[in-house]
Amino acid sequence: MGTTAKQLKTRCLSSLTKVFADEELQDTAYNRGSALRNETYSFQVAFYTNGPMIKDIQVHIESEIDAEIQLRTVGLAPSEFPCYVHHDENILRSTPGLYPDPLFPVTEEGLTAFTNQWRSLWVTVDVDTHAPAGLHDIGVSFQAASGETLANEVFQLEVIPAELPEQQLIHTEWFHTDCIADQYQVDVFSEPHWKLVEKYVQTAVKHGMNMLLTPIFTPPLDTEIGGERPTVQLVAVEKEGEHYTFSFEKLKRWIDMCSNIGIRYFEFSHLFSQWGAKHAPKIMATENGEMKQIFGWDTDASGVDYRSFLNQFLPELVRFIHEQGLKDRVYFHVSDEPSIQDIESYKSASEQLHEHLSAFPIMDALSDYDFYQKGLVKNPIPANNHIEAFLENGVPDLWTYYCCAQNVDVSNRFFAFPSARNRVIGMQLYKYDIKGFLHWGYNFWFTQFSKRSLDPFRNTDAGYGFPSGDAFVVYPGEDGPIESIRLEVFYEGLQDQRALQLLESLIGKEEVVALLEKDLDKPITFKAYPEDKLDILQKREEVNRLIAKNIK
Repeated sequence: MGTTAKQLKTRCLSSLTKVFADEELQDTAYNRGSALRNETYSFQVAFYTNGPMIKDIQVHIESEIDAEIQLRTVGLAPSEFPCYVHHDENILRSTPGLYPDPLFPVTEEGLTAFTNQWRSLWVTVDVDTHAPAGLHDIGVSFQAASGETLANEVFQLEVIPAELPEQQLIHTEWFHTDCIADQYQVDVFSEPHWKLVEKYVQTAVKHGMNMLLTPIFTPPLDTEIGGERPTVQLVAVEKEGEHYTFSFEKLKRWIDMCSNIGIRYFEFSHLFSQWGAKHAPKIMATENGEMKQIFGWDTDASGVDYRSFLNQFLPELVRFIHEQGLKDRVYFHVSDEPSIQDIESYKSASEQLHEHLSAFPIMDALSDYDFYQKGLVKNPIPANNHIEAFLENGVPDLWTYYCCAQNVDVSNRFFAFPSARNRVIGMQLYKYDIKGFLHWGYNFWFTQFSKRSLDPFRNTDAGYGFPSGDAFVVYPGEDGPIESIRLEVFYEGLQDQRALQLLESLIGKEEVVALLEKDLDKPITFKAYPEDKLDILQKREEVNRLIAKNIK
């Protein structure tokens, strides 16, 4: 710990500590870790003064490691709604207040040490594929504007001589194109909008998202019944009587752009309304030279008009898919989160799609096993608190998801939850051979039901709709995304999964699972898992040790 006359205290911490400004820092120093080549490793340096505020602190890095090192400061975000009244004990706090979350660039003005407030510097190390093996010191120096050294810390990062394998998990966090246009006040699919979308996709890919929600029509998601979201429609429609023609020019641009960035899979937006598939999504068309809405909440999903539209549209879309060589890269949706009471309307909608799309995966987030058992959905995505029936029945290529309702016992990413509860998903995805993970909120910056826009730096709970942390993992920066500690920590979980898969290739699955569950009271499930941050960090260190021992 560095201490000078100006009383700047510092302490190295892992990425799994959340440093609150209004409480004493309890965690002891964490000064050493290991990473594979091609891995992103993060740690923190917390700082504190009990004297006068110190401004303009400059931070300098000295490192012998072959890696790109990024410095960011952990900002504070307000939460009026941190958790539901019914919650388990594995939370950090349930009170409203300021929570550590956004990761801001360190500017020329440097850092500010506030009197009697712990704050944190986030250090991200992108380990090169050719980084030399062994232990490397990363020195972090804090200097006053005068040049005086206020404190020094050293973190030791060991590079394991093995490369983190490519991600196999399909991962999507729903990408809200309209929120970007709204937040930056640009026209949808104008050139400024395209440039912003590209930046947000780049950040998504960097953090393990390889599938993107693609708005062939305005996605019928989190929209008040009878209300509407801004139009974001990639497929142009022209209506002449009962005949439709389609242009896929914008869709092609979207797919080409995303493919160049690193998106592998495209999930086309839902073709029926949310919560039951009773209506059509909002669809705009040109008719007699005028742009107008032709389908929406007043459309009967099983009616003749919408059936006729789908019978003309879907064959054209399938033709486009084959022309672009996308057959193995596209997924479809019927309706999001139907309940058992909606099974008849869902069945009707599902059958309509299967007439044209039987060759493609059709997936939906739903948690009642009957939908799969009756053959209504080929690729169910149950929530992680309802996944047991699907696991017990051996559903192949199983996905999972969580959102606001998964707030007791299971992994999630709320502000109020410890970061360990976010990262542990990697172990669970690995053990159960989960093929894909879905979340609804990459950048949802509206209130619940999309009634109005909001400032996500001031309101983090979708207008008191969901606990803070559910609706988004990126903030709108001046010219692109501001990342969050929740985004970084979830990606660490995905890297854990990849490291476990590498170890499995060396010693076998049974041995890897035995290692993960050693010293645990219960086997790992989606509701039982190691909760302590040091246990998770130690498990990963043991995995790295075994990889180093067994790699050729």
